[in-house]
Amino acid sequence: IAMGLVKEGDRIAILSDILGMEDALGDMDFKVAGTRNGINAVQMDIKIDGLDVALLKRALAQAREGRMHILDKMDEVISSPREELNENAPRIHTIQIHPDKVRDIIGPGGKVIKGIVAETGVQIDVNDEGMVKIFSADRKGLQSAIEMVEHITQEAVIDKIYDGTVRRITDFGAFVEIFPGTDGLVHISQIASFRIESMEGVFSLGDHIPVKVIEIDPSGKIRLSFKEAVAGTDKELLEPPAGSGARRPSSDSDRRPYGGGGHSRGGRGDRNNRR
Repeated sequence: IAMGLVKEGDRIAILSDILGMEDALGDMDFKVAGTRNGINAVQMDIKIDGLDVALLKRALAQAREGRMHILDKMDEVISSPREELNENAPRIHTIQIHPDKVRDIIGPGGKVIKGIVAETGVQIDVNDEGMVKIFSADRKGLQSAIEMVEHITQEAVIDKIYDGTVRRITDFGAFVEIFPGTDGLVHISQIASFRIESMEGVFSLGDHIPVKVIEIDPSGKIRLSFKEAVAGTDKELLEPPAGSGARRPSSDSDRRPYGGGGHSRGGRGDRNNRR
């Protein structure tokens, strides 16, 4: 609330909620902001030589009365802040990504970032340090843009289990894509708790399998484990896949492995084509 003062000799009047004319012609503009519990900020301009303590106390007391009146009226409409912003309230969100991922968001000729803007209606600003600022006129557009950016720029996390897709099979294991543009190797030793001699009959291209990130080396190469991801679940391999060359483990389970079912992986003679 803005408090004013008119002083002529010994005659003094303190004004509450002054207007522009009272500010211009009066002797004080004293703004007081706060809550029911106290004052948060004050600002004062005066045109007289000074203000004694008694007068300041009067102004503060009168300002409190005005502040309480305003807060009472506010409480009649909304007594506490909303838990969430209005759906149509403009908002901004900031995401810090690895600088190497900036090019992925922008894309060739700006294709990717333009696509996000066109689809969600947001504005995006990205700097070389990896700071991504997303401006949106509503919550829906902002959330969609955030999900798209996070999907493009996500990085593998050690010990996290991903739903991956088998993209390539070699003699020593399978390369599994854990999210678009990022894959890792499931070494043949990380498929089952028993020794597998051959990848024949284990997985098929396109299989969706759970994998756990067990290592990321300094160059960024990712090592995955199938056996750790499925340990104790009904997806765990408890018997050797046909053609894998492994000995059947001691288990009464008849659980079926991945692969097989008529999916062709090619014979030993064409493995060089898959390397």
